[in-house]
Amino acid sequence: MGSHLSIDEVALSQGELYTIVTNKKFKGKKGSLVAIVARTKADQVIEHICKIDYKQRSLVKEITLDMANSMKLISKRCFPKAIQVTDRFHVPKLSLEALQEIRIKHRYEAMDFENQLIMQSKSENKTYIPELLPNGDSVKQLLARSRYLLYKSREK
Repeated sequence: MGSHLSIDEVALSQGELYTIVTNKKFKGKKGSLVAIVARTKADQVIEHICKIDYKQRSLVKEITLDMANSMKLISKRCFPKAIQVTDRFHVPKLSLEALQEIRIKHRYEAMDFENQLIMQSKSENKTYIPELLPNGDSVKQLLARSRYLLYKSREK
């Protein structure tokens, strides 16, 4: 079975969901499949995986999974001695989602502030000219198109 496993759910055909347990040592090649269960509900998956001898399951040291509560429960019940490691896809994804929320919040604040300045300029019969950053954008413009800013090199 191996000491380092991965567990995840996948849709294989016609929207049918499966839970797959793999041995990370074989990196997707022959011998990597430990279990495939035609279900994703924790209690049903636990029932099937627990058919594997407890001694084998207790040798698992680490199991990589997403952050779904069902996967955590399956891991805890089926591989009680294994530490749980969140897969490398989900941590950056959540971080980027949080960053996106903050960027949008600041963008709306910048839009509201600029709208106030436009109204003030109109009331004074002046033309509003936004303050520009060194790159030629206003703060509102920068926040509107900065979603992928962190992916770019410093030079760009």
